[in-house]
Amino acid sequence: RAKASKARQALRVKRRPSYGRRSVDLMIVIGIFYAGMTNPNFQWDVVAQYLTHGAILRGLVTTLQLTIIAMLLGTGVGILIALLMLSEEPGPRAFAASYKWLLRGTPLLVQLIFWFNISALYPNIALTLPGGYELFSFSGNAITPFMAAVLGLALHESAYMAEIIRGGVLAVGTGQQEAATALGMRKMQAFFRIVLPQALRVIVPATGNQVILMLKTTSLVSVIALPELLYSAQTIYARTFQIIPLLLVASIWYLAVCSLLSIGQFLLEKRLGQGYRR
Repeated sequence: RAKASKARQALRVKRRPSYGRRSVDLMIVIGIFYAGMTNPNFQWDVVAQYLTHGAILRGLVTTLQLTIIAMLLGTGVGILIALLMLSEEPGPRAFAASYKWLLRGTPLLVQLIFWFNISALYPNIALTLPGGYELFSFSGNAITPFMAAVLGLALHESAYMAEIIRGGVLAVGTGQQEAATALGMRKMQAFFRIVLPQALRVIVPATGNQVILMLKTTSLVSVIALPELLYSAQTIYARTFQIIPLLLVASIWYLAVCSLLSIGQFLLEKRLGQGYRR
């Protein structure tokens, strides 16, 4: 067997490197970079000035907070919706389908504005038991722009995460669930201890894409005057009229954070994919 394996490796076809094509690609990249750096209209000195500006850094922190909180809440709610979608009862499946239809079928921008103006629809929000006992209540005006942004982003994301989680669970063989049930586990125990850990190999790549998308989607909350990264840049260039440099500042920070998230996603996929790579 060892000799046969070495023979197959010796017969493996190797592609010759195309140095000419690589040189052309490198020259194109250098040309684009040089054209951008030498164009005075980009005002790179202004970009360097505002890259670590206090308002920009505070907006970056708000963007990161929104991304983390919205993804955690969206993933948690998404798991519950995925469980309802996988239920054998028609009632829970209908509720999950309606939830997914509503949140995926309406634009996120509309949902953000809706949550920001929820007090016009519900001036007082309360949770009351059937006997009339009120557990808690608060005024709709108490919902801050940050709370409205978290609600809009998290609930919208949960509809997509539910589909991602459902697809990952369906990728695990039904024999795993049956074996766990035969060992005496309840359905919920089998799901969280057996099925979900194996489904992570399928869920993580799509979830990583959603995290990066969420980071950029937070820029939409600027419509409700929440000072995240883009809104902070807009506030500055509305005063200084330096539109292009401030947009470049925001873009550089978005690219930097997305690059770090991509590296983290790659390392996590590599770890979860051990034993599955061909």
